[in-house]
Amino acid sequence: MLTKTKIYLSSPHMGGTEQKFVKEAFDTNWIAPLGPNVNGFESDIENYLGNSKHVAVLSSGTAAIHLALQLLDVSSGDEVLCQSFTFSASANPIIYQGATPVFIDSEADTWNMSPELLEIAIKDRIEKNKTPKAIIAVHLYGMPYKAKEINAIAQKYDIPVIEDSAEALGSTYYNEPCGTLSDIAILSFNGNKIITTSGGGALITKNAELKNKAVFLSTQARDNAPHYEHSTIGYNYRMSNVVAGIGRGQMEVLDDRVEARRKNYEFYKQHLSKYNSITFLDEPTGFYSNRWLTCIKTSSYEMREQIRLALLEEDIESRPLWKPMHMQPVFKDYLHFTNGISEDLFEKGLCLPSGSNLTQNDLDRILNIVLKSPYL
Repeated sequence: MLTKTKIYLSSPHMGGTEQKFVKEAFDTNWIAPLGPNVNGFESDIENYLGNSKHVAVLSSGTAAIHLALQLLDVSSGDEVLCQSFTFSASANPIIYQGATPVFIDSEADTWNMSPELLEIAIKDRIEKNKTPKAIIAVHLYGMPYKAKEINAIAQKYDIPVIEDSAEALGSTYYNEPCGTLSDIAILSFNGNKIITTSGGGALITKNAELKNKAVFLSTQARDNAPHYEHSTIGYNYRMSNVVAGIGRGQMEVLDDRVEARRKNYEFYKQHLSKYNSITFLDEPTGFYSNRWLTCIKTSSYEMREQIRLALLEEDIESRPLWKPMHMQPVFKDYLHFTNGISEDLFEKGLCLPSGSNLTQNDLDRILNIVLKSPYL
């Protein structure tokens, strides 16, 4: 009996040359954590981003956020303003540092951090003698946040911005690459991202000294001595040479992956935007999204669930939009400045399968199920 192939939300997509770099690591016995692929992968990312950036490749995007907070001297008792509508990895490292997250809701144009609420929150915390130590803003689903407005507010109050670009490699904001728009930025190469190293991330900074400090902390903070000498607590956060080899091959197909994801979005929009009960997140002027995931907003929770379950019945993976951090059980008691936008998006929004390896048959199969919804 033939069964239909499972369609994943966003599965890894190898380009073919990854094995060349991994084989080279094996052939030269560079299986130890560091090696030529690590330096090469960092150079590949730096060349792609331009703007004289310095990149340290790490074990995960979460590790990159954690080190970014350390580089900004965030510690116990500090407060960090964090986008609420995001994955928990944006917020968890704040707790690692003993600091306190304060969550900021979204605006409707990009679904990202609201500049208006950000400034309201900053003023509130300053009035209470709790000037925030940092801001974590996220380019969600590949859509850039309003960087000009966020940066202007951050500069006005002298608060550094950590740019969470985990989902936005290949996206641009007024022709500037996401990952280059702030004081410190991070990337993720998790298995579901636009390119992957199976697991991995990167920290991006304009300052070579900060990169070197990140590398130092990520390699157990070993001091320069013939023996193992440690004057600072460090972490085992460095990317390995083998994993970096996968990344080098993936960088060669990054532009193709962005093009494929954007075509997925255009396909869904072409066939579904005529229905009033489904809306899409359009790009504001100057914004260019890699369309890591194609997201729709339905007219109701019932409609979203009907579509999600109908897809699931056919072994097709979809997923509700992120549940905001201020609604998560682990963060529900933390201060938040909200306007209802992220809660509404969570209730009605759905991520459709968006992998760069989807075939036309896959897309047609997904569409036919959505079009059967009684809510259209």
